[in-house]
This record gives sequence, structure tokens and C-alpha cells, in this order.
Amino acid sequence: MKIGIDKLGFYAPHLYVDMNDLAEARGIDPGKFTIGLGQDEMAVPPITQDPVSLAANAAEQILDREDKDAIDLVIFGTESGVDHSKSAAVYVHQLLGLNPKARSVEMKQACYGATAGIQMAKGHIALHPDKKVLILASDIARYGLNTPGESTQGAGAVAILVSAEPRLLELESESTYYTEDIMDFWRPVYSSTAFVDGKYSNEQYIAFFQKVWKDYQEQTGRSLEDFAAIAFHLPYTKMGWKALRTVIEDAPEAVQERLKNNYQISTKYNRNVGNIYTGSLYLSLISLLENQDDLKEGDTIGLYSYGSGAVGEFLSGKLQNGFKKHLQTASHQAMFDNRECISVAAYEKVFEEALPTDGSEKQLNVDEDPAKICLAGVKDHIRSYAVK
Repeated sequence: MKIGIDKLGFYAPHLYVDMNDLAEARGIDPGKFTIGLGQDEMAVPPITQDPVSLAANAAEQILDREDKDAIDLVIFGTESGVDHSKSAAVYVHQLLGLNPKARSVEMKQACYGATAGIQMAKGHIALHPDKKVLILASDIARYGLNTPGESTQGAGAVAILVSAEPRLLELESESTYYTEDIMDFWRPVYSSTAFVDGKYSNEQYIAFFQKVWKDYQEQTGRSLEDFAAIAFHLPYTKMGWKALRTVIEDAPEAVQERLKNNYQISTKYNRNVGNIYTGSLYLSLISLLENQDDLKEGDTIGLYSYGSGAVGEFLSGKLQNGFKKHLQTASHQAMFDNRECISVAAYEKVFEEALPTDGSEKQLNVDEDPAKICLAGVKDHIRSYAVK
């Protein structure tokens, strides 16, 4: 029985800031952002979008009634959850009108949470092949205005439907993973922004990739020649290339060119959204599938997942017959086309808007947000959402 990804959806806020404008406002050479980091635009979430609403909007576009009735497990991977106790998955479960006879939980391990959810989903489907699992990867990356990490912010969500006999990507059984307790990136419960040792984190990202790739080769006997493409977790789009180039030199020239070209294609959406933490790898996968016409049935796609702190994993999947018919290319392109570029001053104003932290009431105007599902306010310590 095949188990894998049946549907993929993505949602980003309707606002963004151009990285050239941000660089100019900060007195920085724009090339440091557009070339050094590989980022062109950065999604800016209005106060009416939080990780719950982003995830619900991503899932809403791909689920039909049959899916909603078959889903009996919802796993929400995030590192920017809205409650220390209640899972974000429960909110989304209600907003989407899913089958009430379901489990709904939240996963946390930095940017690795969604991958952990996918592996759990595979086991669940193996036992219950008539069911489906909804994986949600949703985050808002915040480092603060005028901080070193400001240029690697972003916001967005990916929805992944896992099932038997998937129409997009069969997930293979072989995968390799590695855990080590390190402090490259973390956010204590008392802080609204993360702490990061950038140079160290880059080094560990690459080191973890080299470990799990070597283990994968030894376990499977495969080489780079066996892959049509490898998609990476992308805190910024140059990061994955820094890792790939450490192992690519021994491959035949044609293989190097194929992997390098497909890597660049996989970064297209990430370049225009920024860092979405848990969903970044799967946004890279969506970008690859929707923008590379040369991919075909049976091609093997590698996936490198990394979550600071740290856990890394290399997994793989095979493209299915007719997979292109089940992509959301047109709707995703329309979403990008309809976004609004805002000035740096407007971005700063949006960034500084916040929900009260003292328990007071705040109602939000959702009319200015074109999303179908929005955060509508907070009252009596309870968040409320609007479904238009």
C-alpha cells in the first residue's frame, strides 16, 4: 500500500514588503538581502492573521467534504503557537468543520514539527488506510525591527493531506534522522522573539545535513544520481544551497546541473514569502512541483528537514502518475498576484500592532483583510475567528 501526500495547499498574508526597500531604509546594500540571503520579498501578517488563521486558510483551499469526513487526525506543527495549553489544531478543526471523531494535537520542535507530524501520519494511515491525516505547518517568524534577523522574517502556512494511494507524492519508508542538544536558535516562554546564534546555526544546519545524507546513502545505497531534485528547509533561500554544495562536487556534471537548477526553482516561492519556519521545507516542495515542468512520474524527490535545537531528517518520495493535475498552481499564482506591496513605514506600523497581553478586550476589523478566515478579536482571554 502506498502512503504519502495527496494534496498540498499554501497561504500567505496579502501584504508584503520589498527587500530592496527594506535594505534602503536600513542603510544596507540591497544585495546583502537579494543576493546574500536570496530574498526578494517578505510577507507581512496583519493583526487579523495568526498561525491558526493562516493554517485554516491554507487547508480550506484543498479540502472537500469527502476529505473533511475522512480526516480523523489533525497535527499542527508550529513554533509560534497561540496557547500554552490548547493546541492550535483544535481551533482549525472547528473552523474547517472537520469530522468531530478525530484527534487534534500540536507538535513542537522548531522548524521540524511538520516533518514529525508526517511520520506520525504514515503510521496512522498504515493502520487505518481508509482515513486521512491533515498536517498543518504554520508560523510567523519575528525578530524585531532593526534587528540582525529582521531580513529573515516572514509568515505563512502549508497544509498537507496524507492518505493511502496519494495522488502527489508517495513517501518512501527509508529516512534517516539525528538529534543533538544544541543552542543555535531558541525562544524562552517569556520572550516574544527568538534568540539565535546565526553563524553557529548555519554551521549546524550543514553538519546535520551531511550526517543524515551520509546515513541515508549507507542505508539505501543511493547517490545523488538517483534524485531528480532535493528540496530543503529554507530559513532563507541561500541556506539550502550552502548545504547541497558540500556534497554535490563528486556527482557527474549533468547531475550537478540538474540538482542546482531544480534547487533554484524550489526557492521561487520562498524568495517571495520569507521564513515560515515549520512550513519552509514544504513550501519549497510546492514551489518545485508547481514551477518545474520537466518533473515526471516516478521521479524521486529528496527532502531535508531541520529544526534548530536540533533535529534533522532526510526523507524521500516518488512522484505519482498525473500528479500535475492535482497541484494548486493557479490559485497560488492568483494569491501572489493579488498581494499588496507596502512601504517600510507601513510595514513597521503593522509589525507594532499587537493583541493585548493583560486580558483586556480587543475587536479587530476583518474587512480590510481579504482572507476567508481571520482573527476577529479577543475577549475574556478567548480568541475569536471570523469565517467570511
